[in-house]
Amino acid sequence: MAVRLTVHPDNPQGRHLTRAAETLKKGGVIVYPTDTVYGLGCDITNKRAVEKIIRIKGRDPKKPMSFVCSDLTHISQYARVSNFGYRILKRFLPGPYTFILEASREVPKMLLTKQKTVGIRIPDHLVSNTLVAELGNPIISTSANPSGMDPMGNPDDIEETLGSRVDLILDVGVLHMVPSTVVSLVGDKVDVLRKGAGKADFFTAED
Repeated sequence: MAVRLTVHPDNPQGRHLTRAAETLKKGGVIVYPTDTVYGLGCDITNKRAVEKIIRIKGRDPKKPMSFVCSDLTHISQYARVSNFGYRILKRFLPGPYTFILEASREVPKMLLTKQKTVGIRIPDHLVSNTLVAELGNPIISTSANPSGMDPMGNPDDIEETLGSRVDLILDVGVLHMVPSTVVSLVGDKVDVLRKGAGKADFFTAED
C-alpha cells in the first residue's frame, strides 16, 4: 500500500517533498496535487516508470502525456519557444493551463505526438513546483484516475482506487475536479483545444 503523507499546501513540509523526490529518483510513481486535479507522476526520464503509469491508467500507450516543468527556463529545455510563445507563457504561467509546443530533442520519444509536439504545465501550486525543482527533471502530468473515470479530488478515494499501485500519495486535502485548459501555440497560432479551469477567453486577443 502506498505511503500517504499529509502536506500543507501553502507551507509544505520539506521532509515530505524530499521523500517524494527520492521516490521519483528511484523510479517510483506518486500522486501529487496541482492547481487543478491530483496527478499521477514519475520522472519523465525513467522509461519504466512512465510505462508503469500507462499501465495504472489503462491508457493507450500511443497517446502521449504532458509533463510539469518548474519554470520558463526549464520549459525551454524541452520545447522550442518563440518570442510569441514566450510572451504568452510568461503571462499565464504558473496557472491552470497545458500548453502544446514544438518539442526539443530532450523530450523522450514516448511523450511525443506524431507532430513532434509536447504538452507542458507549470501549475500554480507550491507543492508540485517545489517537487519538480527538487527532482531536477520534469514529472508526468496526468490525472490520478484510471482512463474512462472522472478525476478524483478526494485523497481517500485515490488511496482506495490507486493505493496498491502507486508508491506515495501527497495529500493536501480535497481538490476541485476541473482539468487544465489546453492551448496549442504551435506555429505561433493560438488554438484552445480544451476548456478547463483556466479562462480561455483571454486568448482571443492573442490570435
